Amino acid sequence: MQIRNSHHSEATKSNLTSRLNRIEGQIRGIKGLIEKDTYCDDVLNQIAAAQSALNSVARLLLEGHMKSCIIERIQAGEDNVVDELLVTMNKLMK
Repeated sequence: MQIRNSHHSEATKSNLTSRLNRIEGQIRGIKGLIEKDTYCDDVLNQIAAAQSALNSVARLLLEGHMKSCIIERIQAGEDNVVDELLVTMNKLMK
């Protein structure tokens, strides 16, 4: 199995890391809400916000992946990358 790496700029990595740190904080906050017996609807709204934030990170990663990795691999003759991408997109859309 070939080891592959991403091609993210330092600015992109910093942006993604910052977003993920905020999401991590949201998750800890949700845990605290549950521990404090917060009203279910309020907890569910916080979960929806965290899911939305995570989906935003996934969209950014997917965009970068398609603009770099996918194009490079297709140009290298690795057409199977399209099938790999479709499997990943199906997982993201569940």
